[in-house]
Amino acid sequence: MMAKEEKKAPKLRFNGYTNDWERKKLGILITRVKSYPLSRSVEVKKETDVKYVHYGDIHTNIADEIDKNNNLPFINEIYKEYDELKLDDVIVADASEDYKGIADAAVIISNLPYTIIAGLHTIALRPTSLIKGYFLYHIFKTENFKRFGYKIGTGLKVFGISYNNLAKYKVYYPQKIEEQEKIIGILSNLTNSINLHERKCEELALIKKALLQKLFPKKDEFKPEVRYKNFSDAWEQRKLGEVATFINGRAYKQNELLDSGKYKVLRVGNFYTNDSWYYSNLELADKYYIDKGDLVYTWSATFGPHIWNGEKVIYHYHIWKIELSKFLDRDFTLQILEADKAKLLANTNGSTMIHVTKKDMESKVISLPNIEEQKKIGSYLMEFDSLITLHQRKLEKLKQLKKFLLQNMFI
Repeated sequence: MMAKEEKKAPKLRFNGYTNDWERKKLGILITRVKSYPLSRSVEVKKETDVKYVHYGDIHTNIADEIDKNNNLPFINEIYKEYDELKLDDVIVADASEDYKGIADAAVIISNLPYTIIAGLHTIALRPTSLIKGYFLYHIFKTENFKRFGYKIGTGLKVFGISYNNLAKYKVYYPQKIEEQEKIIGILSNLTNSINLHERKCEELALIKKALLQKLFPKKDEFKPEVRYKNFSDAWEQRKLGEVATFINGRAYKQNELLDSGKYKVLRVGNFYTNDSWYYSNLELADKYYIDKGDLVYTWSATFGPHIWNGEKVIYHYHIWKIELSKFLDRDFTLQILEADKAKLLANTNGSTMIHVTKKDMESKVISLPNIEEQKKIGSYLMEFDSLITLHQRKLEKLKQLKKFLLQNMFI
């Protein structure tokens, strides 16, 4: 059996570069800068001339690029004599709860009016003249490196990687610094665009939150702070179950779920991560079908309201179809349910399973204006949601492009 030929160049390259890439162990391409086991207890509130990078800062992206996001904590000046990080140094986290975070978010240290030192659970690397720091930074983002970290990492609940193991990683790199810089340039520009879109999405989410606070009455009040012209009546409080009917989907036996058939069977996963479908030829009562435009609610582990935009389907158990009375506008109701979902999530620590029952939903007290005001509020907020979705899609496309480049511009 012939040995697999070793790759010597990535799939994607800039014009004019054809030489094979070099391959060396990481330990040959860098020198190590001493890290110190400094924990959060050394932080001070006053400004000093010394800052440090904690592994938690790396995982939360506080220190993604120190020259552009200088949000590191100050520490006592007595640490100023410690080994200082310099321009183009790379610092990585040596521990993570997820193997994909091993050596995550390598940080580039740039010239600043502070002494920056490496703190707890960090490994600080100083590139030699053979390789650029930003080039290493992007290597640590590749799936090849993450797989290496998974194989060589230690620990059960927390994955860790030592410097000695990290130094064994075999790095492919172009000998010409100019080619490294071109790769750095395109990925850095893309990263900046991603960061801008992420901030835009965050800003829009905050604006939406503020709008909800202005357009809906506060607790124990009967009128909102901001209203459309010609609307002045107090809002009415009603139980949700009085103005809407929650119809549960049907539980199916395994032999009723087919590989093909007349109707798709909509399950909770189809709203989120599951693109596979079951089918059914069953002819059921109208209440067991969902049509385009219907308001539905997934109430299992992943919960929340949705407007169905697909073809006519049969819906499974763990989904409610919500039939609205003449007192409720669909888009307005969706906004109420979205706000309620956010409130439920805010009141849990993330590890507690949230149970949403039909009885609880029907007993929720909601504030309602007349149907015309509901339509104006619902329509406006839906347009705003469309804007948020547009930016989220742009962000996702940029992330996918970056993933593609990382897979194809490195070996």
